[in-house]
Amino acid sequence: MLIPRPIFSLLCLVVARFATASEAQTPPAGWSLHTQATYVDQFHYSFPSAYEGSNSFTHESEAEHTFSFTLYLDRKLWPGAEVIYNPEIFQGHGLSQTFGIAGFPNGEAVKSGFANLHYNTSRLFLRQSFGLGGEKEPVEDDLNRVAGKIDVNRITLSVGKFAASDFFDDNAFSHDSRTQFMNWALWESAAWDYPADIVGFTAGAVVEWNTPNTSLRYGIFMEPFEANGARLDHHVDRAHGQIVQLDYRYERNGRHGTVRPFVYLNQANMGLYRAAATQPYPEDVTSTRAYRSKQGAGVSWDQELSDDVGAFARLSWNDGKTESFTFTEIDRSVGTGLNVRGRRWSRPDDVLGVAILANGLSSKHRHYLEQGGTGLILGDGRLSYAPEEAVEFYYAFHPRKWLQVSPDYQCIRNPGYNSVRGPISVFSVRAHLQF
Repeated sequence: MLIPRPIFSLLCLVVARFATASEAQTPPAGWSLHTQATYVDQFHYSFPSAYEGSNSFTHESEAEHTFSFTLYLDRKLWPGAEVIYNPEIFQGHGLSQTFGIAGFPNGEAVKSGFANLHYNTSRLFLRQSFGLGGEKEPVEDDLNRVAGKIDVNRITLSVGKFAASDFFDDNAFSHDSRTQFMNWALWESAAWDYPADIVGFTAGAVVEWNTPNTSLRYGIFMEPFEANGARLDHHVDRAHGQIVQLDYRYERNGRHGTVRPFVYLNQANMGLYRAAATQPYPEDVTSTRAYRSKQGAGVSWDQELSDDVGAFARLSWNDGKTESFTFTEIDRSVGTGLNVRGRRWSRPDDVLGVAILANGLSSKHRHYLEQGGTGLILGDGRLSYAPEEAVEFYYAFHPRKWLQVSPDYQCIRNPGYNSVRGPISVFSVRAHLQF
């Protein structure tokens, strides 16, 4: 699929501005400025399907693309304080309008597609760090990071607009769908129904206590007014998400690893699957909405196995009683994989990734879909339940330091937990520029 003219022009402008810049050039003191642009082209062939509903992934072959462009601006204000601003534009749609697969195959596909370039203030927040003395560590200039030194033992407070996943559920080998795995259930713990608006951002506060081997984080965030909504609910006493996470960093045989267990509690104006199941057909979970809670837990783990190989895993769960509200329709999820650098085949900057995953539903959520209900992104009209399973492979070429081109293949069994549909093969090409 050809890149639309506005996108092509913008990409040319980005390349012309930054590609000739010296790699040794450093930003002015107290500033950090970076950009990224990501283009994803996806395609799937037709596949077997006994039936389809309003929220089904279409069985006919189709192709779609997504595009995003981001400016990362970070400015130091006073000792320990920074303001971060990320204007962003989006364009494009997910396959089947981002319906029909719980572990959706494109992390760049938000649940509202945009035929034209769409502006969003994705991040605008204040970060204040309080050093507690002792050893200091260097901070490299990076996305939303100003170069300098900071106390290892510190407390950091962040307040404003951002993505909840900016602070929680990190992973060294699978947390960025623009450069790593693209499946929703691999770059995030999928049963964490993390607070977000329709394009993935929220407002809130995060406090972090960092020590040499651990980080303890607590976050509280606004929920949308309705499921997958663009407007956040200002009844913050009744509508908010909370999460607590402990990061434990360790070494095994000289290789770094990190484990990150977390628990969360969401409160929002959510429907109840059990109540919806008592309605006459067709069921509608949205008509049962009231302010109630959802709870869950998860863990993210990554481990260096050698200089060139890293492994990761994610495991997550939620109670599955209330409607999936902001992320996706997954109540249990497990995924694991490997990343291998290309040093052995004389491509040290390239990365090969392979991962497998399985997603599941609670009994109440499953029954609701079996009765013909529709949810956040699923609804085939009826359901022959089976766990949704997938495998993903990608190869990231680095022809330039600032350019990554990644062919990607995903095979998805039982899409939307329906054993009479699929399997689906999704082919992708991703181009990512970052300066």
